[in-house]
Formats: sequence, C-alpha cells, structure tokens
Amino acid sequence: MVDVYSLELGFYALLAFVLLAVKIFAFVNSLTFSTESYVAAGKLTKPTWTILLGLAVALQVLFLNSPIGILNLIFTIAAIVYLVDVRPAMAGLRRR
Repeated sequence: MVDVYSLELGFYALLAFVLLAVKIFAFVNSLTFSTESYVAAGKLTKPTWTILLGLAVALQVLFLNSPIGILNLIFTIAAIVYLVDVRPAMAGLRRR
C-alpha cells in the first residue's frame, strides 16, 4: 500500500529540484545579457538581477528540503518575473 507521507516527500523533492532548475536557468540567463540591455529594456540593472537571482539559487541550495518556505517563495516569484518579463524584453532587443 502507498504511504501518503512517502508521496508527499517525493512531491516536495521533485518540487525542490524543479524550482532549483528554474532559478539556475534564470541566473545563468541573466549573466548572458549586457548591462546596456537591461537599461534599454527599462528594467532593473544587471547587478540587481544577478544578485537577486544568485541569492535565489543560494537559498534554494541551502534550504533544499523546504521548497515552499517564505523566502524560497519570494525568490521563486523573482525568478519567474525575470523569465516572463525581463528575459523576453531583452531578447526582443537582441533580435533588432
């Protein structure tokens, strides 16, 4: 018989690794754009985004067993905002 606790632990582990992958991708991607791209897109500066996303990755690694803690949720939202707002705006500038 399936133990509910085991399912919950498996779900949290999967969630933690997915969120870690999202944050690492956002952090690495933020390093690929130039400082001028951030200014031209009208977004926060490159150091701000890289520090914010770097802290997100570091916090996720430190607290890997707690993917839904309040700080992890805040930094996950920051990574998602970067991926759905900042990254497309700067990618549009790169294509021109």
